[in-house]
Amino acid sequence: MNSPSLLLTFLISGLLLAAGCVSTHEIEMAEQAGISDYTPLKTFAEADRPYPDPRVGLAPGVFDAEETIWNLRLLSNTPPPDDFIGSFGTDLAFKDNYAFQGNYNGFMVWDISDPANPELVVEYLCPASQSDVSVYGDLLFVSGEGLEGRLDCGTEGVQTRVSEERLRGIRIFDISDIYNPLYISNVQTCRGSHTHSVLVDPNDDENVYVYVSGSAPVRPDEELPGCSSALPEDDPDSALFRIEVIKVPLANPELAAIANSPRIFEDLTAPPVHGLAPEDLLVIERAREAGAFIANFGSGERVVPGGLIRTFLNQIVEERGGESATAEDTLALRENLQEKVDDFLRTRGRGLADRGPNQCHDITLYPELGLAGGACEGYGLLLDISDPVNPVRIDAVADSNFAYWHSATFNNDGTTVLFTDEWGGGTQAKCRETDPMEWGANAIYTIVDGKMEFQSYFKMPAPQTAQENCVAHNGSMIPVPGRDIMVQSWYQGGVNVFDFTDPANPVEIAYHDRGPLSADRLEVGGSWSIYWYNGFLVNSDIARGLDIFELVPSDFLTENEIAASNTVRLNYFNPQGQPRFVWPPSFAKAKAYLDQLERERQLDLTVIQQLRSAVSEAEAAPGREQSALLTRLSEEVRGLSAASSNASKVNTLADTLKDLASS
Repeated sequence: MNSPSLLLTFLISGLLLAAGCVSTHEIEMAEQAGISDYTPLKTFAEADRPYPDPRVGLAPGVFDAEETIWNLRLLSNTPPPDDFIGSFGTDLAFKDNYAFQGNYNGFMVWDISDPANPELVVEYLCPASQSDVSVYGDLLFVSGEGLEGRLDCGTEGVQTRVSEERLRGIRIFDISDIYNPLYISNVQTCRGSHTHSVLVDPNDDENVYVYVSGSAPVRPDEELPGCSSALPEDDPDSALFRIEVIKVPLANPELAAIANSPRIFEDLTAPPVHGLAPEDLLVIERAREAGAFIANFGSGERVVPGGLIRTFLNQIVEERGGESATAEDTLALRENLQEKVDDFLRTRGRGLADRGPNQCHDITLYPELGLAGGACEGYGLLLDISDPVNPVRIDAVADSNFAYWHSATFNNDGTTVLFTDEWGGGTQAKCRETDPMEWGANAIYTIVDGKMEFQSYFKMPAPQTAQENCVAHNGSMIPVPGRDIMVQSWYQGGVNVFDFTDPANPVEIAYHDRGPLSADRLEVGGSWSIYWYNGFLVNSDIARGLDIFELVPSDFLTENEIAASNTVRLNYFNPQGQPRFVWPPSFAKAKAYLDQLERERQLDLTVIQQLRSAVSEAEAAPGREQSALLTRLSEEVRGLSAASSNASKVNTLADTLKDLASS
């Protein structure tokens, strides 16, 4: 082949175009350089997409639903074991070759060494909602929030309002013997643990920290002394408007305890909210005409659930000393319904008209950067966590298009953060054709000098039926060097992969979807969470068990980019503990950058082909000769940066070649 110095010849002769299409002259020069039949990679605008979208109109079923897939390969679907069928599958965590899957009935451990045939190695029956899971070393942490969780993991639940048997907080298991988890301790909290995040402080080898997000009503002081639902100005120890930070000594995890309850919500005012979607407004009006109880829950009118109506009626009966509800009681409830709903919300720390959030749903920790993203009901927060026990809010954003800030994901260098909106709480159909694309979506922000600046929304674009709960939910970054790519769950909207390297213009690049669980009614199901882990995409389906996918090459993602992502290896991964991806030197990484420069037309296409030939020659060369070729090529590539519309990526390619030369 020709010497890499030919690249500089192209520069001198003026054939390099910083960006643009291939010219006839360039093709002739390519042929002279020994490059024939050259077809450049397609840009995103040129790439083909399935049309019409095959996700629309899929036939229903539980384990036999119709499904469609694009730019992914489904390697396996494994149903849950008998004790977990019919109970919600929840979040995932990973250690070595194991996937830990939470469930309202406890948790499961899968050996995913063979992703085409996962093996269930543990099914631990220990009911609690939501049983979100995280791992670190030989410890497994499991969240418990609902009233039914028991300290002894019993399945009979807890029947009384106050009980010494109730678990609401964090369970801690010893998993040094992965096949026999040992329940060693728990930390009780006033509002339980809806989710939690494990913080591994780079400066602390002796402890880990667990940030607890509890969204349930404050438990009675008689059940857990010190729990107060008063406002902070009335009681400085109030359980409202705070999170918990648990300190876990690694040498003695049974001594884990709350180290601080920071109030990260101070001075936030009530966020703006949007009203109901068109179809929801029609439902409200039909319900009103039918005599349903309607009240305002802060973000608009809703049909009051039957269970809450029964609670209110029982209160009225008890107040008058009666035995059963009468027509007069029902009339009294209608006349005072809004007041009762307001009181109900107030006891749960909600409905405080002039105040911001009093809890977070989820906090994503990025310890290598000392940052966290808090998805906190009505706000997205940016936190400084350099002191793990004392997180400090450094910015907060609100958005009238968001109903419930649910989770956060940073890009790898921490310059962009993405928040999800769980409009409808995850149990409602919010991807209908008439639902606004800005509602129940992702909001993408760049971070500039510690401040978040809005860039765009992104929502799974295929309309779903009224029988499918669908809204933005959990996902993670995929380590493709040079790009910001995320995989995400959308409940019964399926899963998808999208690129937000340009945060103002996110692009969907892959998906998988199944039909609804039922054709006749909405049954909650679909993907709770999906994460990249060591080359595979592992999905926790609420009803259908565990899915494992892999990426396949397409116009949107090349074989080289996939191979480069697979050079990243993690020892463990927690959904709310974001790792910083580090790519070892590899030829796949160099080729991935070349693919990106070509796809985006950021360097003369003839020169890119010449570079490919030079990289291939170096890859085939032995030892010292390879190092010399790579060193020379690195220097010449760096000389091309001024002629590129993306000088930074050209220089990164040069650095990659230099690292390869010395590896």
